[in-house]
Amino acid sequence: MSHAPVRVAFICVQNAGRSQTATAFAEQERRDRGLENEVEILTGGTHPADHVHEIVVEVMEEVGFDLSDRTPREITTSELESCDYVATMGCSTLDFDADDTAVDVRDWALDDPDGKDLGEVREIREEIRQRVRELFDEIEEEVAQRV
Repeated sequence: MSHAPVRVAFICVQNAGRSQTATAFAEQERRDRGLENEVEILTGGTHPADHVHEIVVEVMEEVGFDLSDRTPREITTSELESCDYVATMGCSTLDFDADDTAVDVRDWALDDPDGKDLGEVREIREEIRQRVRELFDEIEEEVAQRV
């Protein structure tokens, strides 16, 4: 019996830094845990920027991710309402009321890397990596219970 995949969204205003970083780590976690068929990952912004912040591209390259070809995109309320988990990056401008849906919304309250120095952006990157890992621990447990 097949289940619908767990849908996870990583969002912020511009979809140009934190949410792109989280998405890259989430894709790696999904691959490493063999959850490709079990987890669907969305990312977007309420007011997307033109491109991913240069400094974010730089610090992600340091850990083996190429975000240079990623384009910030807008995310719709209906997309969000279809998710099981939504992680906002501390700049939530969500137009939907999570209380009315079954969506598990997490606000990670992360600093915006834009305008920060490399050391600070690396710290933000590592905090995002850790939070994504913890979220995937939960998701993996949920998927295991579905069997």
